[in-house]
Amino acid sequence: MTDTAANPLRAGLRLERTPTPSVLVIFGASGDLTKRKLLPALWALCEDRSLPPGFSVVGIARTPMSHEQFRQQLRDTTAADKTVDPSVLDNFLQGLYYHSGSIDDPNMYISLKALLEQIDKERGTEGNRAFYCSTSPSFFPKIVEQLGRAGLVTPNATGSGWTRIVVEKPFGRDLASAKELNQTVLKVFDEKQVYRIDHYLGKETVQNLLVLRFANTIWETNWNRQYIDNVQITVAESLGVEQRGPYYEEAGLVRDMIANHMLQLLTLVAMEPPVAFDADAVRDEKVKVLRAVRPFSDGRLKTDMVRGQYAPGFIDAGKVAGYRQEAKVSPTSNTESYAAVKFFIDNWRWEDVPFFLRSGKRLPKRVSEIAIQFKPVPHRLFQDSTADVLAIRIQPDEGMTLQFDAKVPGQSMRERPVLMDFRYGTSFDVAPADAYERLLLDVLLGDSTLFARRDEVEAAWTIIDPILRYWNSTPAQEFPNYDAGTWGPDAADDLLGGQHRRWRRP
Repeated sequence: MTDTAANPLRAGLRLERTPTPSVLVIFGASGDLTKRKLLPALWALCEDRSLPPGFSVVGIARTPMSHEQFRQQLRDTTAADKTVDPSVLDNFLQGLYYHSGSIDDPNMYISLKALLEQIDKERGTEGNRAFYCSTSPSFFPKIVEQLGRAGLVTPNATGSGWTRIVVEKPFGRDLASAKELNQTVLKVFDEKQVYRIDHYLGKETVQNLLVLRFANTIWETNWNRQYIDNVQITVAESLGVEQRGPYYEEAGLVRDMIANHMLQLLTLVAMEPPVAFDADAVRDEKVKVLRAVRPFSDGRLKTDMVRGQYAPGFIDAGKVAGYRQEAKVSPTSNTESYAAVKFFIDNWRWEDVPFFLRSGKRLPKRVSEIAIQFKPVPHRLFQDSTADVLAIRIQPDEGMTLQFDAKVPGQSMRERPVLMDFRYGTSFDVAPADAYERLLLDVLLGDSTLFARRDEVEAAWTIIDPILRYWNSTPAQEFPNYDAGTWGPDAADDLLGGQHRRWRRP
């Protein structure tokens, strides 16, 4: 069976599909991601009858654990859900296995191969395997190399089942390391077998951007420099770094959020219509956007970006510590917990339209939003009129809001902004599925549309590298520069250039 992604749309609608029988092998199965996201997402797919008969999971980690102990993690997660059918859950759990061992140990992969062959015979999984790297990024090359040496990777063209690999972010920490990791992976796997996952692309509202833009004439005809003044993309978190101090000290906000999640959102807002809704056509257009992003000159590195670090403050009336007081963080750290950057896309559609991206820890609320701010009318007949705004809410309360002016009832001619509000839960009477449900199903189906391609990853790092080098060579002198519970450093307001532009308060 070849590993090709069929077109998931027919007559404009995504078809419901069921994957072929397969095994998902999770490296790092004792970690938080597996417990909180991966196993619950797979169980939700099972409840929706989206998984094939015989579907199996093998968890791998150093921690000693039996098959039954591994299964108990999911039992504990579902214990409070009274809607669970015990017989369906028990049947699903029979397909969960645990394999203890070290990622560095070649013998572990030999015994893993024997276990997978046993599962193929007992559960009919036909040699179809997806390997999920839910580990520290430093282990990615070791996993790939050992899978290749153990003969666990089936080339695309053989008829003996498919093999795929899923790699969690961050995919590299700069352009050089991303290229090196790509080279390592592609020595063992073909590009079509590689799924570089960014869970933001699995969110319903993010996917709906494509439908909003390319299925509705009212938007596509106005989606350009003639009508749009600026685009603001905000990913705000009220939490601090929590127990992730060592990771954040190494990564920082730009690597953690802007280099992946937020540039992905930018590409979906700015891309041209693909020739078809298939993996390569969509990703071709996203890469074109990244390649059109205006490079950062020395002058723009000083004027078009702001970094910040939170001081002690208040969140929900409770006092919280500053970044430098967090566990395992240096008391003199210059790591950014906030960043705001102004991008330009040099093409016919977007020339001179600024894209403002900002993200931060310990901001007033948890919210992710894309705000399309339209230009004001050329002649203000009504002096109190405001510019129209289309706000796309990614989380929480997934949906969209259109703000425009309307007349206030009464004898006088007064106008006021009003809202048209669309919410997924209200309109479709169903809560959006977790992002990992959609993405895991796409891996099993062989649909890579919502996953990053090699050239896409490297194009993103080409944009981000100058920022990282500049900030590394000029350490911040004023940190911390915003209180926890505020919307970031004051300098971020100046980034918008004054006049009628202001940061939107989600």
